[in-house]
Amino acid sequence: MTTENDRQEMLIVTGMSGAGRSTVANALEDLGWYVVDNLPPQMLRPLAELVGRAGTSLPKIASVVDIRGRDFFTDFQEILHSLRKTSQVRVIFLEARDDVLVRRFESVRRPHPLQGDGTILDGIAAERVKLSAVRESCDLVIDTSDLNIHQLATSISDRFAAEDAAGVHVTLMSFGFKYGLPTDVDMVADVRFLPNPFWVPELRSHNGQDAEVRDFVLAQTGAREFIAHYAAALEPVLAGYQRENKRHATIAVGCTGGKHRSVAMAAEIAALVKDFPGVAVSVKNRDLGRE
Repeated sequence: MTTENDRQEMLIVTGMSGAGRSTVANALEDLGWYVVDNLPPQMLRPLAELVGRAGTSLPKIASVVDIRGRDFFTDFQEILHSLRKTSQVRVIFLEARDDVLVRRFESVRRPHPLQGDGTILDGIAAERVKLSAVRESCDLVIDTSDLNIHQLATSISDRFAAEDAAGVHVTLMSFGFKYGLPTDVDMVADVRFLPNPFWVPELRSHNGQDAEVRDFVLAQTGAREFIAHYAAALEPVLAGYQRENKRHATIAVGCTGGKHRSVAMAAEIAALVKDFPGVAVSVKNRDLGRE
């Protein structure tokens, strides 16, 4: 009888054209994954069978699938359901804002695969429609809008290198609401209920990584209670993620500018979450230094 732990692991990397699939493929190869790029969609099942016969000699394989395999997206749900019966299959979807995708295509002077006689934006819009069902079925969404290729590669390395030691990798992300909500997160906490150090002249130029700001934030009424209760609420959620084989979770903590309160609070929550069984934690400060 095949158990969950005996199953071979397969990763499908897909998403918007120009969002960084090649960078992710290279990063996975560096981590020891066997990567197949632009595999014809009908070959996904035979590939999974080959991986199963290879046993421990080929434990982890990634297949990069894009809009060029157009029939794939029509039958994606059926193919994914079939693969998950015999393999541990996860889907990563790479996302980016329209303006960023346009800039990337213009920089390499290549047309979008679906633009035809229209514009790059026309192609992007058509691709979003075709990929909408795929995005809903994915296990992990990564927004690469604000990442260069080196930052994206590092992000993949941080997420997947930690998997050997953890059931779920949690990213605590601080951010500023004035710069917009992050698009690739699972949960959002709002810490704007705390007084803003920005209005304290001697703290304004500092940030939540500095002891002066951290001590100020944690001394406010409700701060430590929020941290303790929020972390306690996350523990059963993250345990459930592990049971459901959800290997990544991103928890965003927001304040007004992403400089003071959210930075300090995200670090404190991370310090508690890292002690949960089977959990690895990293902290990302999205908007720190942006002002």
